[in-house]
Amino acid sequence: MAYKRQIDRLPIVPADAKEHNVVCHYCIVGCGYKAYSWDIDKQGTTAPTGNKFNLDLSKQQGPDTDAWYAPSMYNIVKQDGRDVHLVIKPDKNCVVNSGLGSVRGARMAEMTYSSVRNTEQQRLTDPMVWRYGQMQPTSWDDALDLVARVTAAILANKGEDALFVSAYDHGGAGGGYENTWATGKLYFESLKIKNIRIHNRPAYNSEVHATRDMGVGELNNCYEDAELADTIVVVGANPLETQTNYFLNHWIPNLRGTSLDKKKAEFPNEAVEPGRIVIIDPRRTVTVNACEVEAGADRVMHLQINSGTDLVLFNAWLTYIADKGWTDKAFIGASTKDFDKAVAGNRTSLEEAARITGLTVDQIRQSAEWIAQPKGGGARRRAMFAYEKGLIWGNDNYRTNGALVNVALATGNVGRPGGGCVRLGGHQEGYSRPSDAHVGRPAPYIDQLLINGQGAVHHIWGCDHYKTTLNALQFKNAYKRRTDLVKDAMATVPWGDRQAMVNAILAAIDKGGLFSVDVDIIPTQIGQGSHVWLPAATSGEMNLTSMNGERRMRLTERYMDPPGRSMPDCLIVARLANHMERVLREMGKADLADKFKGYDWKTEEDAFMDGYHRHEKGGEFVTYARLRAMGTNGFQEPAVGLDTTGPVTAGTTTGQTPGMVVQGPTIEARGKEPAQKSEPSAAASTVPVASEGGKIIGTKRLYADGKFNTKDGKAIFMETKWRGLQASGKEEESKKFPFLINNGRANHVWQSAYLDQQNDFVMDRYPWPTIEMNPQDVTRLGLKQGDLVEVYNDNGSTQAIVYPTDRVKERQTFMLFAFPRGVQGNVVSAGVNEFIIPNYKQTWGNIRKLADAPEAVRGLSFKPQDYVAS
Repeated sequence: MAYKRQIDRLPIVPADAKEHNVVCHYCIVGCGYKAYSWDIDKQGTTAPTGNKFNLDLSKQQGPDTDAWYAPSMYNIVKQDGRDVHLVIKPDKNCVVNSGLGSVRGARMAEMTYSSVRNTEQQRLTDPMVWRYGQMQPTSWDDALDLVARVTAAILANKGEDALFVSAYDHGGAGGGYENTWATGKLYFESLKIKNIRIHNRPAYNSEVHATRDMGVGELNNCYEDAELADTIVVVGANPLETQTNYFLNHWIPNLRGTSLDKKKAEFPNEAVEPGRIVIIDPRRTVTVNACEVEAGADRVMHLQINSGTDLVLFNAWLTYIADKGWTDKAFIGASTKDFDKAVAGNRTSLEEAARITGLTVDQIRQSAEWIAQPKGGGARRRAMFAYEKGLIWGNDNYRTNGALVNVALATGNVGRPGGGCVRLGGHQEGYSRPSDAHVGRPAPYIDQLLINGQGAVHHIWGCDHYKTTLNALQFKNAYKRRTDLVKDAMATVPWGDRQAMVNAILAAIDKGGLFSVDVDIIPTQIGQGSHVWLPAATSGEMNLTSMNGERRMRLTERYMDPPGRSMPDCLIVARLANHMERVLREMGKADLADKFKGYDWKTEEDAFMDGYHRHEKGGEFVTYARLRAMGTNGFQEPAVGLDTTGPVTAGTTTGQTPGMVVQGPTIEARGKEPAQKSEPSAAASTVPVASEGGKIIGTKRLYADGKFNTKDGKAIFMETKWRGLQASGKEEESKKFPFLINNGRANHVWQSAYLDQQNDFVMDRYPWPTIEMNPQDVTRLGLKQGDLVEVYNDNGSTQAIVYPTDRVKERQTFMLFAFPRGVQGNVVSAGVNEFIIPNYKQTWGNIRKLADAPEAVRGLSFKPQDYVAS
């Protein structure tokens, strides 16, 4: 099943092709790209003056030539209503990726909508409504009028708590500061919606409450720190697959020893050596293998921990490091509090930790030494702590997160070069919303409320929790039952009678029905239950700002038209708000109607200026024009001023120099999801909006001054006692079912495969999700590679194809998370922590054979995915 792009030659990019700044809209790394576009009836020539790269293309080019691009980087799209060639290729001048392109980003061009080359034809192009027993196209005014009339009636009669919302909170694909501000303004300012959830979990909350409560924003270092660290500690993450170019461009040079010159220049008075790495993961990932190949096995430690016991390991590290006197006493004294209390409360011996975690005493001791034992000459070791979903979506999320931050603070590794305690992230960040304080903490458990019949209207923005939720099977069944009640009612009324249609919908809601509105770029699984689809534009089809995992903010410029009549979410919000105001005035609800004023945006830049520019600290310095001028390197948030003296390196820390305008203190990191909101800086109005001169000055690392996000500026150590498997029912499930059903992402598949489902490149490789199983378990169950199996427990069931590998231990498995043809969330229990953070990772179940390998699987390779030294 070889994937064929049906293209045998590529045009030369002409010298006068338009050039656009682009940031890859997939993972959080945010690699820089350039998009080139030009008229369909033209191409460049081989003469240096005839092509964009000023090269003599009549001669053989070297392997790193600027002129080369792959078929995956090419397409034909609409631009201002005309067909144009489009090339999107990595930008060698971007400090994030230095010209590297991942299997996701290097396919951005072919993953765009093209009516000429028939790519991404599943995209929504028109508003759709449930009519005549199926979804039918309609006008924007018709669709929004229906949404507004039903929503307004519910607000007037049942109150704001009857309106439920699901919304993304990220940057990159479809999110960004423009769109999160728009949805936030609608639901948190015009309304005070508390029954709201985030795209990948069933409540409106932070995945990292603990680190924020301790005063430490979760994106606090820079990518360069991975090159400078003596030891990298990575917990519950697989960065080679999921943060690919961050790993290849910044981690590997340290592990290979090729960043030694940079270390020597940065730390002239310290002993430097190639980096070491400690990886905590129950599964042997391709990252472990790659690190061993590049660094040598003696500088890589894989702690293959019992699932869910990370907290015990971190407490043991803290205890051992404190007892050895390897803490940063000066930093602890000046910049933190409650250290002694945390050490006493979290005391854990190496022997106790070994018993619970399944590691050896020597492994725990040696890993602590790699983290904190002083270097030659007595210099403190520099350790960078990086974590992601294995911790975030694992056992006792809050305390486990806090326990890791404790170790980073104790060793003084926050705010210093080569340090940091940071999440690695999924999407890019682009969160800007008004205060969410009214939602409360813990936030409402939205999925359970919907299952139990609460809510009347559900607005969905760019997410699909038929796939991306826990307890998914029960949720789907309840959601379908409730939305079908409304569909049946709608079928009884002629569409020409709008008031009768609204009345029928409201009557069905009173009987337990739910009216569903889905805003997305493609038809989704949850959209199968919806009554209205609103087609959105995505990155590259609109101007969109976001920041990556080192808070590097850039503008992706619009380089093509959105499909059909689709439009940016922020402009959909504006139109919906205008319709809400009109309908409420017609109803005589002037007080409610007045809440929907202020949405007169005509462009996405209008939404940006209304939101980020006016409301975020440092936002007064940030405009589209300045971001365009700074290209794919942008600046590292928060902005603290403008440099009017000449070119500066994006992300440079501030330093007062003549001609430089600097304003404001260091600002806390704003990470993903509900952030710690702050008021606009006091002098925001003193910088003229019209002034576009100067380059934005950013912040390379947070907390370099030792001041944290607390009232007194001191980071807070946390007591993090071990509580076993904390979420309700998890302990019993682990004893009842034989297999751990772990989950995560794969390199080829972007998140929930929402754009991949009609793409042969991915679906030929993964027609069903794989379930990695130890060969001994495969034999024991009488299975073969490629067999289709059912995974089941008391929560539900799903399916996958068997992938034998010794990367997982016996009685442990690994599935793709949220894959549409086999949703792992179907077997995840409803168990959450006290802040309604889901535990996707500690799930156990049975496995049984459904069928021999389906025809689509017969040609697949099941070879090991590790790479070997060249």
